[in-house]
Amino acid sequence: MLLYLSKKLLDSGQLSDSVVNEYIAEEGGESMFDTQKKKEIIDSYKIHDTDTGSAEVQIALLSERINYLTEHFKIHSKDHHSRRGLLKLVAKRKKHISYLKNSDKARYAAVLGRLGLRK
Repeated sequence: MLLYLSKKLLDSGQLSDSVVNEYIAEEGGESMFDTQKKKEIIDSYKIHDTDTGSAEVQIALLSERINYLTEHFKIHSKDHHSRRGLLKLVAKRKKHISYLKNSDKARYAAVLGRLGLRK
């Protein structure tokens, strides 16, 4: 039924092919945040070799999840339960950013610059 509706909307020009493929992949149970992608983010933002929990890493991981959910809401505009989770993630990222701002201004500026966040 779902594939039929998706194909019908795609044929009528109301949906793009990439949106339908993303929706099908989402429904198929693929994870938004596989371990390989998470490892790449940790490797690029870590301070030392065994770092997995510094503020920079946490901010980068939260930003990736926020970006994913933002794209999710372009397709699923009425998904209010996930929207609540998005707001919680944004608040958590804001707390990490304010901690970094108060503790080390240089690291704060570097992370915001790398992630393209404004402040």
